[in-house]
Formats: sequence, C-alpha cells, structure tokens
Amino acid sequence: MLKLPGLIDVHVHLRDPGQTHKEDFTTGTQAAIAGGFTMVVDMPNNATPITTTKLLNAKIAAAQEKTVCDIGFHFGSLGHNFGEFAAAAKQSIGLKLYLNQTTGGFIIDIPAMRKIYAAWHEVAPEKPILLHAESDVMPMVIEVLRQTSHPTHICHISSQNELSAILSAKMSGLPITCGVCPHHLFLTIEDQEKQGAYCCMKPSLKTQKDVEFMWEHFDDIDIIESDHAPHTRNEKEQDPPPFGVPGLETTLPLLINEAQHGRLTIEQIKDKCYTKPKDIFHLPTQVDTYVEVDENQEYEVRNELLFTKCHWSPFAGRVLSGKVTKTVLRGEVVYEKGIMFTHPGSGQVVIVNSK
Repeated sequence: MLKLPGLIDVHVHLRDPGQTHKEDFTTGTQAAIAGGFTMVVDMPNNATPITTTKLLNAKIAAAQEKTVCDIGFHFGSLGHNFGEFAAAAKQSIGLKLYLNQTTGGFIIDIPAMRKIYAAWHEVAPEKPILLHAESDVMPMVIEVLRQTSHPTHICHISSQNELSAILSAKMSGLPITCGVCPHHLFLTIEDQEKQGAYCCMKPSLKTQKDVEFMWEHFDDIDIIESDHAPHTRNEKEQDPPPFGVPGLETTLPLLINEAQHGRLTIEQIKDKCYTKPKDIFHLPTQVDTYVEVDENQEYEVRNELLFTKCHWSPFAGRVLSGKVTKTVLRGEVVYEKGIMFTHPGSGQVVIVNSK
C-alpha cells in the first residue's frame, strides 16, 4: 500500500455559487477527497466573476458551510477593481487572469494586464498571478513579466510552443512556473474526434507530438493541476458545447498507472502534486493528513461511481493500476474503499497572510 501526503490541486472550478447544477462545494470536494486531494484552490470565473471582496466573502461563507476538504480561493480581475486588491489579497491565494477566451467570457487584454500586474505587485508581491495564456499571447506575457518581475504561474500548458516559451523564460531567470493537466498528458486531438464535446476544453487538446514533448520535459513542469471543470451531459451536448472536463477523481490514478509502467516516479508525483503546489502558493501544512493507494489494484473508471455531480469523465472505460483506497484528513478517515465519511462544513478555508 502506497502512502502519500494529502495532495493539493491549485486549479479547480467547483461552480459554487451560481452554477450549482453542475457542481457545488460539497460534491466537488467529495470528488477531491475520493481522488486523494485534501486541499484545493477554486478559480474566480463563477457565473458572476469574483472581482470584489463582497463576492469573495460570500463565496468563502458558502464554502465554510459546505466543503469536506480544505479550500482556498483565487481572486479575479478585469482591470477595473484595483481598489479591491489590498483587502482581497489578505483572503486569496493568488490572482487569476484570463488572456484567452474560456468559460464565462472572463478575458483581459495586454494593456490591462500591465496595470493589473503593477497594482497587485504593490499589495501582494509574494502572491502569484496565475495566467490562462495560450501560445498566441505567450510572447506578450514574457514581455510584461520582464517589466514587472512578479511571481507568475502559467496554467494548463498544452503545447510544445507554450512549454518552450516557458523554458526559455526560466533560463533567463524570470519568476515563472507552470502546470499541466492530465487531459493534456493523456489525451490528444484524436480523442476529441472520438468523444466530441466530452473532450472539448480550453486550452484544446493538441497533437501526439505536443504530448510527447511535455513528457520529455516532465521534470521542467512544476505542478499537476486538474482544471476540474464539470458541466452536465445536457450542456455538453449543446451546440456549441461549453469548455471543460472533470478531473479531480482521475488525476492521481492516471499518474500512478504511469508510474507502474515506468514513465514517471512516485517522487515526481509527490513533488508535482504536493511539494511544489505548497511551496509556490505558500500553502499551510495539513497535520496528520495522508492518502493510501493500492498500486496494484486494477479498476475501470466508471461514470456511475464518480462523486462529481456531473457523473462523467473523458477517461471512462480506461482500466488503471492504482486506486485510492483511503483518505485521512487531520487524523479522521474521510474516505475508504468507495465510501465517503464526511459532513458538509468539515473542510477548512485556507487563508494565506500577505507579508
């Protein structure tokens, strides 16, 4: 039986408040617990974007009543809420900006980005700015980062071009980190041709060549992030379908399966799913918190057994070696052998103090 620390996912969309028919804080954090994650950080592109402290406080209050694992929150900006930054920085983990079109139309341009960087750096110089930045905007991102040397995390890299630009920026000494999602490591555009809307996401799936490049440079990628983004089946079958796929319950099993086949090591999983997320985002230690995984147990990913409210996965039908069998949070067994032992409100809201 493999024992891991309670894992950390700094990139989830739990849809609460505003779109709780897709997911809510209880079902989303149950999915996290079942997947071996005891701490998650939620993104700000809710139905009403979280760009004011009033909205952030309301979100925190809802989470305190409903979560079953620990949770923190990223704040958002469209470039018009600088007066909120000082207060929001005291309650959030990082600031998330969207430079490409994605769920919610929550997008900014480069001139706004420069102003946001300067304003956030003034009140929270140590708290990362997270970017949804695909290949077309990466050169401008690097330019802004050279002007304002603020810790920056590029979310969900998906292509050779994106990772190459980040590797170059790292080599030049810029304070930049990056994350990759399992769907960009284990799926390609060929899977989208087969599954259609159920593999529709932003960034989109790429070629096998892109996937191979990311595996070749796996050591240079800082963290694994699920980008858990559930939608109902009915929504996914609309034209056009919304972007996003669930991932909290399949991230760790997919990685363990690859470790079983020698493609990566357990130490790399610990580093990218616990140590680096904790260090980059200055997250607290969870005492007496761990996950047990049966590395040798083979099982099929089945939609009906998922805890996420949407009850589907682009990995359904895959047979994996490595199943989460127990999750312990602060000394209490919260999940064991498919059964959830949680109650809403048992999770803690994570607050990282600004220096």
